[in-house]
Amino acid sequence: MPLPSAFQVSLHPARTAQPQAADALRTAILTGTLPPGTKVSEQEIADAIGTSRQPVREAFLRLSGEGLLDIRPQRGTFVSKITVAEVLDARFVREAVEADLIRLACQRADAPAIAGLRDLLTLQAAAPDPASFMALDESFHRAIAQIAGKARAWDHLQRLKSQMDRVRFLQLQDFPIPTLIAQHSAMVDAIAAQDTASAETTLRAHLRLIEADLPGIQAAHPDYFTNS
Repeated sequence: MPLPSAFQVSLHPARTAQPQAADALRTAILTGTLPPGTKVSEQEIADAIGTSRQPVREAFLRLSGEGLLDIRPQRGTFVSKITVAEVLDARFVREAVEADLIRLACQRADAPAIAGLRDLLTLQAAAPDPASFMALDESFHRAIAQIAGKARAWDHLQRLKSQMDRVRFLQLQDFPIPTLIAQHSAMVDAIAAQDTASAETTLRAHLRLIEADLPGIQAAHPDYFTNS
């Protein structure tokens, strides 16, 4: 599968090229701009983003370590398939961590924090497409971690949940976004009321949606997944 023409990124000249290349590639993989099976070359990516091959080579190694690229000697580098077991493991760990985060948020949230969460709900309702909603969903969950005083805990989840995020993007193509917003709204109400039990229950149900929908997503995109 050739490199899609949609992959075009402009690097910021004041920032180091390697992390920008890695971020651009990661985003393209997570959102499906570079779908599983896409063959990527250092020169193609370097040309597409306007840099030399060295930062791209370093980005390839980094994303290979995250399970997003499969570097095959003598054959090339390919966007890896989504590993079902990693998706399920990431969901399990994410739920465990975020359950603690939302309980802490219930104890620590003040009026400005609640207002900030409600502002994010308004933006989510106005999101023009799944990619925009997904970015706002990330902001919402990160905000809960920040309210809990554990922003770094959320940062540690990012690498772990890469495969899960790829499925979440596929899920958003057909999943009713209003349902997700309603769950987010229920979480905010519970945080505002300091109702830790309700907040945790809603969060767990929210994160388990991906597991319930996974078989259907696999059936719709069989070439994107591997069970190994």
